[in-house]
Amino acid sequence: MKKKADIYFKIKPWDILESGFDKDHSLICESIFSLGNEYMGVRGYFEEGFSGKTLIGSYINGVYERKYLGKSGYKGIIDSTEFMINTVDFLYTRISCNGIILDLNHSTIRDFKRNLNMKTGVLTRSFIWEIEDNTEIYIEFERFLSMENPKFGGQKISFKCLKGLASLNIKCGLDFSRKHMLMDENFWNCPKDTMIIHSNYCEIMGITKTTFQKVLASCYFKTEFMQTSLVEKNEKSLFLNYKGILDEGKASDITRLIHISYDKYDDHLEKWEDLSKIDYEDLKEKSASWWKNSWKLSDIEIEEDDMIQQGIRYSIFQLNQTLHTSDYGAIIGAKGLTGEVYNGNAFWDSEVYCLPFYIFTNPTAARSILKFRYDTLSKAKKRAKDLDCNGAFYPIATISGDECCSLWQHASTQLQASTGVMYGISQYINSTLDYDFLYDYGVEMLIEISRMLATRGDFNPLTGKYGFYGVMGPDEFQVMVNNNCYTNFMAKKTFEYTEYSLIKMEKESIDKFKKLLEKTSLKEKERENWIYMSENMYIPYDEDTMLFEEQDGFYSLPKIDIKKIPKEDFPLYHNWSYDRIYRNNMIKQPDVLMFMFLYNSDFTKKQIEANYKYYEPLCIHESSLSPSVHSILAAQVKKEEDVYRFFNFATRLDLDNYNRNTNEGLHITSFAGAWMNIVYGFSGFRSDGENLSFAPIIFNDFNRYSFNILYHGAVIHVNITKAFAEFSSDKSVKMPINIYGKSYFLNGDTITIPLGDKI
Repeated sequence: MKKKADIYFKIKPWDILESGFDKDHSLICESIFSLGNEYMGVRGYFEEGFSGKTLIGSYINGVYERKYLGKSGYKGIIDSTEFMINTVDFLYTRISCNGIILDLNHSTIRDFKRNLNMKTGVLTRSFIWEIEDNTEIYIEFERFLSMENPKFGGQKISFKCLKGLASLNIKCGLDFSRKHMLMDENFWNCPKDTMIIHSNYCEIMGITKTTFQKVLASCYFKTEFMQTSLVEKNEKSLFLNYKGILDEGKASDITRLIHISYDKYDDHLEKWEDLSKIDYEDLKEKSASWWKNSWKLSDIEIEEDDMIQQGIRYSIFQLNQTLHTSDYGAIIGAKGLTGEVYNGNAFWDSEVYCLPFYIFTNPTAARSILKFRYDTLSKAKKRAKDLDCNGAFYPIATISGDECCSLWQHASTQLQASTGVMYGISQYINSTLDYDFLYDYGVEMLIEISRMLATRGDFNPLTGKYGFYGVMGPDEFQVMVNNNCYTNFMAKKTFEYTEYSLIKMEKESIDKFKKLLEKTSLKEKERENWIYMSENMYIPYDEDTMLFEEQDGFYSLPKIDIKKIPKEDFPLYHNWSYDRIYRNNMIKQPDVLMFMFLYNSDFTKKQIEANYKYYEPLCIHESSLSPSVHSILAAQVKKEEDVYRFFNFATRLDLDNYNRNTNEGLHITSFAGAWMNIVYGFSGFRSDGENLSFAPIIFNDFNRYSFNILYHGAVIHVNITKAFAEFSSDKSVKMPINIYGKSYFLNGDTITIPLGDKI
């Protein structure tokens, strides 16, 4: 793997610091300095405008458009797709001094610094602008999105004249005129009668052209600068203008309070002309207080490795920005609210990769991810019919519950979104004991997923074994294969967990069980068939080698030496023809290793070791899903070099631009994988068995690491040093756990044992 780190940002435990401005990193920095609060997100673009490469991206969770693709002559291929769109630029600012426009692509500046404080969620940027030989001004920009009141945000621009006389003109307002990057089209209409602009206040409504979603944006300015009589109303934007003169040594600032209202979450779009009553500093402080409380539970502390400490905190920071409540939707787009690649669509990794972080740090958010799947169950059932299946076929890419992937070889052949929903339900219930969710929503989804699997697969007429034909597993470099091992294995688990849940529901909630049978028309014969299919599921496994074959015929595929692929060829989808990728045994991301991680307790250490040894050298890690799973399993089988190599890759994938595509937006799933790297990899945490288990290790470079997880309503604190491992719980309830294979009980005391492994 020839992917190399581009270490650009300063290494600080609680900050992401850019020191000095490099135009070649401008788009990368826009992604890295993205802010979000689940409700809305904004890239780290220069609000004053920039004539270089930029993506002025501001997004609202759930705001999307629809594009008609044309009717296909083939059944099951979608004729329209949906995608997240750029919304209102609520930070729009233009600055000139002594008649010269500020543009960092051309302006002369020095002492440039940009810093994201992860303790507070505040982004600052400062520099000295050399305007003329006799004029210099210091400018500092500050912005934040409120975590306490997520429809609000703030911006502050401070000026100080260091030399000469500065005659400043500042234009600021709201702008809906930006184009969607990939579609090269603007998708907004702004009715003139919704535009309001007067003393220090402006307000504008945008309505999407096809989905007719309404967004009302407003902002209020506080400043000592004088507002001019020049007010600009355009087709999709409006601006106020301010001017002022600063003598040498004098300073002044302008603050902006932002409010965004979206009709999906508001029955009546909220007008906020009383933004003037809100105190900027108070709003910022309450948001910082939210972060302070959040870090108490979700932080991971690492001593003696600031690079990893920064990377893991940045991962947790972005995960909390992406989702932390159940109020504003549970879609976790592949890029979150940081970019337009992947169209804001959610994929199967929402349940398989992202969900564990939320299950063990924020179960309310985890529940909302699964509730979204229930709320869109009717669309999944419709999709199943389109693909000649019964039950529910969950989309491989979605923003509203409809399938959005126009590539049939992905959309029609990947079953892992559906089995991923099962996995998510089972892990959530096991960790939270929220059986109300299981009985009210979960079992119904399980029934419909099992129905789909029972009609999508078939029996081999020669062996009598059940399997799936013409599918694509997690390894998307193998298309239209038979008996993908991951697909078959996860289908078997789905049938088993569905039956387990039905038996439990019948025993514990008979009234709900009877209503469910009536609602779903579930018959005993169906359940018997699912059990039979599960018992006869074909799992390609060789007892002698202990290898699971990724799919029928995988061993006979032409071989490729992935180490000889030039780094300039990455990402391969951009540089290789589509069909070239499919013609060998190169693996995009873990497939066999994936299900061995998800159901780790089902396999022996020798089995995991054998399959890791075979499949790891074939994996190109073209997906952000890949490095973390490899690192976790490498830790389990004591592959020291691989553990740290993949761990660095996973933890700093975007910060160090390993895949050379951070400019497109952040890899949200990679952040969840980085969290799993510590919790599952280093501490050996597993939750798929009968009890929680741990098998902690520590790197020689680390002095200590610690984290918390929520389990059965208790906060479990894990503290690992070079000498010992500590486990404690904030509840006095007796809780069984396994440590290095031995049984212990947490009951409010601290368990301290010698550390078993060091790497």
